Amino acid sequence: MLMIVGGPARAESLFDPDLYRSLGTDRKAARIGDVLTIQVVETSSASSSADTSTGRKSSFDAEFRLSRRPTTSGGIDVDSDFDGGGKTQRSGKLLAQMSVGVVGVAPNGDLYVKGDQLLTVNDEQQKIQVKGRVRPQDISPGNVVLSTRLAEAEIVYIGEGELAGRQRPSWWARFLNWLGF
Repeated sequence: MLMIVGGPARAESLFDPDLYRSLGTDRKAARIGDVLTIQVVETSSASSSADTSTGRKSSFDAEFRLSRRPTTSGGIDVDSDFDGGGKTQRSGKLLAQMSVGVVGVAPNGDLYVKGDQLLTVNDEQQKIQVKGRVRPQDISPGNVVLSTRLAEAEIVYIGEGELAGRQRPSWWARFLNWLGF
Protein backbone atom coordinates (compact mmCIF):
# COMPACT_ATOMS: atom_id res chain seq x y z
CA MET A 1 0.00 0.00 0.00
CA LEU A 2 1.30 3.41 -1.01
CA MET A 3 0.30 6.47 0.86
CA ILE A 4 1.13 10.02 -0.21
CA VAL A 5 0.88 12.79 2.28
CA GLY A 6 1.04 16.36 1.08
CA GLY A 7 0.39 19.82 2.41
CA PRO A 8 -2.25 22.18 1.20
CA ALA A 9 -1.82 23.39 -2.37
CA ARG A 10 -0.78 27.00 -2.82
CA ALA A 11 -1.39 29.05 -5.89
CA GLU A 12 0.11 32.41 -6.71
CA SER A 13 -1.31 34.73 -9.29
CA LEU A 14 0.78 35.91 -12.19
CA PHE A 15 -1.06 39.22 -12.00
CA ASP A 16 0.68 41.96 -9.99
CA PRO A 17 -1.52 45.05 -9.60
CA ASP A 18 1.54 47.26 -9.00
CA LEU A 19 3.02 46.35 -12.38
CA TYR A 20 -0.22 46.21 -14.38
CA ARG A 21 -0.45 48.28 -17.55
CA SER A 22 -3.26 47.96 -20.01
CA LEU A 23 -2.27 46.84 -23.49
CA GLY A 24 -4.33 49.68 -24.93
CA THR A 25 -2.51 52.54 -23.17
CA ASP A 26 0.64 54.44 -23.98
CA ARG A 27 3.86 53.59 -22.18
CA LYS A 28 4.05 56.85 -20.24
CA ALA A 29 5.94 57.39 -17.01
CA ALA A 30 3.56 56.98 -14.07
CA ARG A 31 5.43 55.44 -11.12
CA ILE A 32 8.61 55.92 -9.12
CA GLY A 33 11.53 54.58 -11.11
CA ASP A 34 9.93 55.18 -14.53
CA VAL A 35 11.94 57.16 -17.06
CA LEU A 36 10.69 60.24 -18.89
CA THR A 37 12.31 62.29 -21.67
CA ILE A 38 12.55 66.04 -21.14
CA GLN A 39 13.09 68.37 -24.08
CA VAL A 40 14.85 71.38 -22.59
CA VAL A 41 13.87 74.41 -24.65
CA GLU A 42 14.74 77.52 -22.65
CA THR A 43 15.46 81.04 -23.79
CA SER A 44 15.99 84.03 -21.57
CA SER A 45 16.94 87.63 -22.00
CA ALA A 46 17.23 90.53 -19.63
CA SER A 47 18.07 94.16 -20.05
CA SER A 48 18.59 96.83 -17.46
CA SER A 49 19.82 100.39 -17.62
CA ALA A 50 20.19 103.23 -15.16
CA ASP A 51 21.13 106.87 -15.48
CA THR A 52 21.90 108.99 -12.45
CA SER A 53 22.64 112.68 -12.25
CA THR A 54 23.01 114.61 -9.01
CA GLY A 55 24.31 118.03 -8.18
CA ARG A 56 24.88 120.07 -5.05
CA LYS A 57 26.20 123.53 -4.53
CA SER A 58 26.81 125.11 -1.16
CA SER A 59 28.45 128.36 -0.24
CA PHE A 60 29.34 130.17 2.94
CA ASP A 61 30.42 133.77 3.18
CA ALA A 62 31.51 135.75 6.19
CA GLU A 63 32.64 139.32 6.63
CA PHE A 64 34.14 140.96 9.69
CA ARG A 65 34.47 144.71 10.20
CA LEU A 66 36.49 146.31 12.86
CA SER A 67 36.59 150.06 13.31
CA ARG A 68 40.38 150.45 13.48
CA ARG A 69 41.24 147.83 10.87
CA PRO A 70 40.21 147.33 7.31
CA THR A 71 37.45 144.84 6.51
CA THR A 72 38.33 141.16 6.76
CA SER A 73 36.27 138.66 4.80
CA GLY A 74 36.33 134.99 3.94
CA GLY A 75 34.27 132.43 2.12
CA ILE A 76 33.89 128.76 1.39
CA ASP A 77 32.44 127.32 -1.79
CA VAL A 78 31.61 123.64 -2.11
CA ASP A 79 30.46 122.27 -5.43
CA SER A 80 29.68 118.64 -6.21
CA ASP A 81 28.42 117.01 -9.39
CA PHE A 82 27.92 113.36 -10.25
CA ASP A 83 26.88 111.78 -13.51
CA GLY A 84 26.68 108.05 -13.75
CA GLY A 85 25.07 105.41 -15.86
CA GLY A 86 25.14 101.76 -16.56
CA LYS A 87 23.63 99.17 -18.82
CA THR A 88 23.40 95.43 -18.50
CA GLN A 89 22.23 93.08 -21.18
CA ARG A 90 22.19 89.30 -21.08
CA SER A 91 20.60 86.57 -23.11
CA GLY A 92 20.82 82.82 -23.16
CA LYS A 93 19.44 79.80 -24.96
CA LEU A 94 19.57 76.16 -23.94
CA LEU A 95 18.38 73.31 -26.14
CA ALA A 96 18.81 69.74 -24.98
CA GLN A 97 17.02 66.43 -24.73
CA MET A 98 17.61 64.17 -21.77
CA SER A 99 16.04 61.41 -19.74
CA VAL A 100 15.02 61.88 -16.13
CA GLY A 101 13.66 59.51 -13.53
CA VAL A 102 10.43 59.74 -11.57
CA VAL A 103 11.47 60.20 -7.93
CA GLY A 104 8.04 60.74 -6.40
CA VAL A 105 4.32 60.85 -7.08
CA ALA A 106 2.12 63.57 -5.57
CA PRO A 107 -1.32 62.71 -4.16
CA ASN A 108 -2.94 64.33 -7.23
CA GLY A 109 -0.88 62.15 -9.60
CA ASP A 110 1.76 64.70 -10.57
CA LEU A 111 5.23 63.23 -11.03
CA TYR A 112 8.35 64.60 -9.38
CA VAL A 113 11.25 64.11 -11.76
CA LYS A 114 15.00 64.56 -11.51
CA GLY A 115 17.96 63.82 -13.74
CA ASP A 116 21.51 64.77 -14.72
CA GLN A 117 23.33 64.64 -18.01
CA LEU A 118 27.10 65.03 -18.38
CA LEU A 119 28.57 65.77 -21.80
CA THR A 120 32.23 66.08 -22.66
CA VAL A 121 33.05 67.84 -25.93
CA ASN A 122 36.68 68.69 -26.77
CA ASP A 123 37.73 68.27 -23.12
CA GLU A 124 34.98 70.67 -22.03
CA GLN A 125 32.53 69.18 -19.53
CA GLN A 126 28.95 70.38 -19.69
CA LYS A 127 26.49 69.26 -17.04
CA ILE A 128 22.73 69.71 -17.20
CA GLN A 129 20.55 69.08 -14.16
CA VAL A 130 16.75 69.08 -14.40
CA LYS A 131 14.30 68.81 -11.54
CA GLY A 132 10.60 69.60 -11.34
CA ARG A 133 6.99 68.45 -11.26
CA VAL A 134 5.11 67.13 -14.30
CA ARG A 135 1.37 66.73 -14.81
CA PRO A 136 0.54 63.38 -16.46
CA GLN A 137 -1.58 65.12 -19.12
CA ASP A 138 1.50 67.11 -20.25
CA ILE A 139 3.35 63.92 -21.18
CA SER A 140 3.07 63.14 -24.90
CA PRO A 141 2.23 59.62 -26.15
CA GLY A 142 5.95 59.21 -26.88
CA ASN A 143 6.73 59.76 -23.14
CA VAL A 144 8.20 63.24 -23.76
CA VAL A 145 7.49 66.54 -22.00
CA LEU A 146 8.77 70.05 -22.75
CA SER A 147 10.75 71.83 -20.04
CA THR A 148 8.32 74.73 -20.32
CA ARG A 149 5.64 72.40 -18.91
CA LEU A 150 7.63 71.64 -15.73
CA ALA A 151 6.27 73.17 -12.54
CA GLU A 152 8.78 74.10 -9.82
CA ALA A 153 11.45 73.68 -12.51
CA GLU A 154 15.13 73.85 -11.62
CA ILE A 155 17.34 73.71 -14.69
CA VAL A 156 21.07 74.11 -14.13
CA TYR A 157 23.64 74.26 -16.91
CA ILE A 158 27.30 74.23 -15.88
CA GLY A 159 30.28 74.31 -18.22
CA GLU A 160 33.84 73.57 -17.08
CA GLY A 161 37.06 73.55 -19.03
CA GLU A 162 39.44 75.82 -20.92
CA LEU A 163 36.78 77.88 -22.69
CA ALA A 164 34.67 78.38 -19.57
CA GLY A 165 37.82 79.32 -17.62
CA ARG A 166 38.77 81.96 -20.21
CA GLN A 167 35.42 83.67 -19.77
CA ARG A 168 35.92 84.10 -16.01
CA PRO A 169 37.83 87.21 -14.82
CA SER A 170 41.32 86.64 -13.41
CA TRP A 171 41.84 86.42 -9.65
CA TRP A 172 43.47 89.83 -9.45
CA ALA A 173 40.60 91.47 -11.41
CA ARG A 174 38.08 89.88 -9.04
CA PHE A 175 40.17 91.10 -6.06
CA LEU A 176 40.31 94.68 -7.39
CA ASN A 177 36.57 94.53 -8.03
CA TRP A 178 36.05 93.34 -4.46
CA LEU A 179 38.05 96.34 -3.23
CA GLY A 180 35.82 98.62 -5.28
CA PHE A 181 38.23 99.58 -8.07
